[in-house]
Amino acid sequence: MIPRHQVVIFAILLAASLAMAGVLWHLRDRAHKRLLESESTTPTQAPEVSSPEQATLEVASDADSSITPRILELPLPQSPGARARSVLGKLLDLYAAPGSRHPVPGGAGSVSEVFLLPAASTAASAPGGSGPAGSPASAADSQDQLAVVDLTAAFVAGHPSGIETETLTVLSICDTLAANQPRIKKVRFLVDGKPRATLAGHVDLTRTYLAGETAPTATGGQP
Repeated sequence: MIPRHQVVIFAILLAASLAMAGVLWHLRDRAHKRLLESESTTPTQAPEVSSPEQATLEVASDADSSITPRILELPLPQSPGARARSVLGKLLDLYAAPGSRHPVPGGAGSVSEVFLLPAASTAASAPGGSGPAGSPASAADSQDQLAVVDLTAAFVAGHPSGIETETLTVLSICDTLAANQPRIKKVRFLVDGKPRATLAGHVDLTRTYLAGETAPTATGGQP
Protein backbone atom coordinates (compact mmCIF):
# COMPACT_ATOMS: atom_id res chain seq x y z
CA MET A 1 0.00 0.00 0.00
CA ILE A 2 1.28 3.50 -0.93
CA PRO A 3 2.09 5.59 2.15
CA ARG A 4 -0.23 8.51 2.78
CA HIS A 5 2.54 11.14 2.59
CA GLN A 6 3.56 9.96 -0.89
CA VAL A 7 -0.04 10.21 -2.07
CA VAL A 8 -0.18 13.79 -0.76
CA ILE A 9 3.12 14.69 -2.45
CA PHE A 10 1.94 13.16 -5.73
CA ALA A 11 -1.32 15.11 -5.54
CA ILE A 12 0.53 18.35 -4.89
CA LEU A 13 2.93 17.77 -7.80
CA LEU A 14 0.03 16.89 -10.12
CA ALA A 15 -1.85 20.02 -9.14
CA ALA A 16 1.28 22.16 -9.65
CA SER A 17 1.88 20.59 -13.08
CA LEU A 18 -1.69 21.27 -14.16
CA ALA A 19 -1.48 24.87 -12.90
CA MET A 20 1.80 25.42 -14.75
CA ALA A 21 0.34 23.96 -17.95
CA GLY A 22 -2.59 26.34 -17.64
CA VAL A 23 -0.30 29.35 -17.18
CA LEU A 24 1.87 28.37 -20.14
CA TRP A 25 -1.20 27.89 -22.34
CA HIS A 26 -2.49 31.33 -21.32
CA LEU A 27 0.87 32.99 -22.09
CA ARG A 28 1.08 31.23 -25.45
CA ASP A 29 -2.41 32.39 -26.34
CA ARG A 30 -1.59 36.00 -25.42
CA ALA A 31 1.64 35.92 -27.44
CA HIS A 32 -0.22 34.54 -30.45
CA LYS A 33 -2.84 37.30 -30.25
CA ARG A 34 -0.14 39.99 -30.01
CA LEU A 35 1.61 38.56 -33.06
CA LEU A 36 -1.62 38.68 -35.05
CA GLU A 37 -2.26 42.27 -33.94
CA SER A 38 1.24 43.38 -34.96
CA GLU A 39 0.85 41.75 -38.37
CA SER A 40 -2.44 43.54 -38.94
CA THR A 41 -0.92 46.95 -38.10
CA THR A 42 2.37 46.50 -40.01
CA PRO A 43 2.34 48.65 -43.17
CA THR A 44 2.43 46.63 -46.35
CA GLN A 45 4.31 49.35 -48.25
CA ALA A 46 8.06 48.83 -48.39
CA PRO A 47 10.19 51.60 -46.88
CA GLU A 48 11.32 54.27 -49.30
CA VAL A 49 14.80 53.72 -50.66
CA SER A 50 16.65 56.46 -52.51
CA SER A 51 16.79 55.83 -56.24
CA PRO A 52 20.32 55.44 -57.59
CA GLU A 53 21.79 58.67 -58.93
CA GLN A 54 24.91 59.43 -60.91
CA ALA A 55 27.85 60.40 -58.73
CA THR A 56 31.31 61.39 -59.87
CA LEU A 57 34.23 60.09 -57.84
CA GLU A 58 37.62 61.68 -58.45
CA VAL A 59 39.81 58.62 -57.96
CA ALA A 60 43.53 58.85 -57.27
CA SER A 61 46.21 56.55 -58.67
CA ASP A 62 49.65 56.19 -57.13
CA ALA A 63 51.07 54.73 -60.34
CA ASP A 64 51.11 58.05 -62.20
CA SER A 65 50.00 60.51 -59.47
CA SER A 66 46.79 61.14 -61.37
CA ILE A 67 43.20 61.79 -60.35
CA THR A 68 40.56 60.67 -62.82
CA PRO A 69 36.76 60.84 -62.67
CA ARG A 70 34.73 57.67 -62.29
CA ILE A 71 30.96 57.85 -62.65
CA LEU A 72 28.89 55.44 -60.55
CA GLU A 73 25.21 54.95 -59.76
CA LEU A 74 24.72 55.39 -56.02
CA PRO A 75 21.66 55.62 -53.73
CA LEU A 76 22.09 59.06 -52.16
CA PRO A 77 20.20 60.71 -49.29
CA GLN A 78 18.47 64.06 -49.74
CA SER A 79 20.35 66.05 -47.09
CA PRO A 80 23.32 67.84 -48.76
CA GLY A 81 25.70 67.05 -45.91
CA ALA A 82 24.64 63.41 -45.82
CA ARG A 83 25.01 63.19 -49.62
CA ALA A 84 28.54 64.55 -49.38
CA ARG A 85 29.42 62.04 -46.66
CA SER A 86 27.92 59.17 -48.68
CA VAL A 87 29.91 60.04 -51.81
CA LEU A 88 33.16 60.39 -49.87
CA GLY A 89 32.42 57.09 -48.14
CA LYS A 90 32.22 55.35 -51.51
CA LEU A 91 35.49 56.99 -52.59
CA LEU A 92 37.26 55.72 -49.47
CA ASP A 93 35.69 52.28 -49.96
CA LEU A 94 37.43 52.17 -53.35
CA TYR A 95 40.74 53.06 -51.72
CA ALA A 96 40.30 50.35 -49.07
CA ALA A 97 39.36 47.64 -51.59
CA PRO A 98 41.85 44.92 -52.59
CA GLY A 99 43.86 45.93 -55.65
CA SER A 100 43.24 49.65 -55.14
CA ARG A 101 45.51 51.94 -57.15
CA HIS A 102 45.66 54.25 -54.15
CA PRO A 103 45.59 51.87 -51.17
CA VAL A 104 44.38 53.58 -47.99
CA PRO A 105 42.69 51.56 -45.22
CA GLY A 106 39.51 52.67 -43.49
CA GLY A 107 36.65 52.77 -45.97
CA ALA A 108 33.36 54.62 -45.65
CA GLY A 109 33.43 54.70 -41.85
CA SER A 110 36.47 56.99 -42.00
CA VAL A 111 34.26 60.06 -42.55
CA SER A 112 32.35 60.96 -39.39
CA GLU A 113 30.51 63.99 -40.75
CA VAL A 114 30.53 66.55 -43.54
CA PHE A 115 29.38 69.99 -42.43
CA LEU A 116 28.31 72.50 -45.10
CA LEU A 117 28.60 76.20 -44.25
CA PRO A 118 28.46 79.45 -46.18
CA ALA A 119 31.92 79.90 -47.68
CA ALA A 120 32.50 83.07 -45.65
CA SER A 121 32.05 81.15 -42.36
CA THR A 122 34.95 79.73 -40.42
CA ALA A 123 35.42 76.00 -40.02
CA ALA A 124 35.65 76.42 -36.25
CA SER A 125 31.88 76.84 -36.04
CA ALA A 126 31.21 73.40 -37.56
CA PRO A 127 31.88 70.87 -34.80
CA GLY A 128 29.86 70.79 -31.64
CA GLY A 129 27.19 73.34 -32.42
CA SER A 130 26.08 73.02 -36.02
CA GLY A 131 23.68 70.11 -35.60
CA PRO A 132 23.35 67.10 -37.90
CA ALA A 133 25.17 66.83 -41.18
CA GLY A 134 23.69 69.09 -43.83
CA SER A 135 21.63 71.32 -41.51
CA PRO A 136 23.86 74.43 -41.88
CA ALA A 137 23.51 74.25 -45.64
CA SER A 138 19.75 74.74 -45.61
CA ALA A 139 20.15 78.46 -44.95
CA ALA A 140 22.69 78.87 -47.72
CA ASP A 141 21.43 76.79 -50.62
CA SER A 142 22.21 79.50 -53.16
CA GLN A 143 25.59 80.51 -51.73
CA ASP A 144 29.08 79.20 -52.22
CA GLN A 145 29.81 76.65 -49.53
CA LEU A 146 32.65 75.56 -47.29
CA ALA A 147 32.72 71.81 -46.64
CA VAL A 148 34.21 70.74 -43.32
CA VAL A 149 35.18 67.07 -43.53
CA ASP A 150 35.54 65.38 -40.15
CA LEU A 151 37.78 62.33 -40.52
CA THR A 152 38.25 59.65 -37.86
CA ALA A 153 41.47 59.32 -35.91
CA ALA A 154 41.68 55.67 -36.97
CA PHE A 155 41.72 56.68 -40.65
CA VAL A 156 44.49 59.21 -40.08
CA ALA A 157 46.51 56.76 -38.00
CA GLY A 158 46.32 54.14 -40.73
CA HIS A 159 47.01 56.48 -43.67
CA PRO A 160 50.32 55.82 -45.43
CA SER A 161 52.85 58.58 -44.80
CA GLY A 162 54.35 60.45 -47.75
CA ILE A 163 53.84 63.79 -49.47
CA GLU A 164 52.54 62.24 -52.69
CA THR A 165 50.05 59.77 -51.25
CA GLU A 166 48.72 62.30 -48.71
CA THR A 167 48.38 64.94 -51.43
CA LEU A 168 46.39 62.57 -53.64
CA THR A 169 44.00 61.71 -50.81
CA VAL A 170 43.30 65.35 -49.95
CA LEU A 171 42.94 66.43 -53.58
CA SER A 172 40.64 63.54 -54.48
CA ILE A 173 38.37 64.34 -51.53
CA CYS A 174 38.21 68.03 -52.46
CA ASP A 175 37.61 67.31 -56.14
CA THR A 176 34.94 64.67 -55.42
CA LEU A 177 33.01 67.12 -53.23
CA ALA A 178 33.16 69.84 -55.90
CA ALA A 179 32.21 67.43 -58.70
CA ASN A 180 29.00 66.39 -56.97
CA GLN A 181 28.03 69.65 -55.28
CA PRO A 182 29.35 72.54 -57.38
CA ARG A 183 28.50 75.12 -54.70
CA ILE A 184 31.32 73.69 -52.60
CA LYS A 185 34.24 76.02 -53.27
CA LYS A 186 36.38 75.45 -50.18
CA VAL A 187 37.24 72.46 -48.00
CA ARG A 188 38.64 72.15 -44.49
CA PHE A 189 39.52 69.07 -42.47
CA LEU A 190 39.06 68.02 -38.86
CA VAL A 191 40.03 64.78 -37.12
CA ASP A 192 37.54 63.54 -34.52
CA GLY A 193 36.08 67.05 -34.42
CA LYS A 194 39.40 68.80 -33.75
CA PRO A 195 42.05 70.54 -35.87
CA ARG A 196 45.12 68.49 -36.70
CA ALA A 197 48.48 69.64 -38.03
CA THR A 198 48.97 67.10 -40.83
CA LEU A 199 47.33 64.08 -42.40
CA ALA A 200 50.21 61.63 -41.88
CA GLY A 201 53.20 63.90 -41.28
CA HIS A 202 53.32 65.95 -44.49
CA VAL A 203 50.15 67.50 -45.94
CA ASP A 204 48.85 70.48 -43.98
CA LEU A 205 45.36 70.02 -42.51
CA THR A 206 45.21 73.41 -40.80
CA ARG A 207 44.56 75.36 -43.98
CA THR A 208 41.51 75.85 -46.18
CA TYR A 209 41.67 74.19 -49.60
CA LEU A 210 40.07 75.46 -52.76
CA ALA A 211 38.08 72.85 -54.63
CA GLY A 212 40.07 71.88 -57.70
CA GLU A 213 43.38 73.38 -56.63
CA THR A 214 46.45 71.59 -57.84
CA ALA A 215 48.68 71.00 -54.83
CA PRO A 216 48.22 71.33 -51.10
CA THR A 217 50.93 72.84 -48.96
CA ALA A 218 53.29 70.36 -47.33
CA THR A 219 54.81 70.73 -43.89
CA GLY A 220 57.80 69.00 -42.43
CA GLY A 221 56.32 68.29 -39.01
CA GLN A 222 55.00 65.04 -37.69
CA PRO A 223 51.35 64.50 -36.61
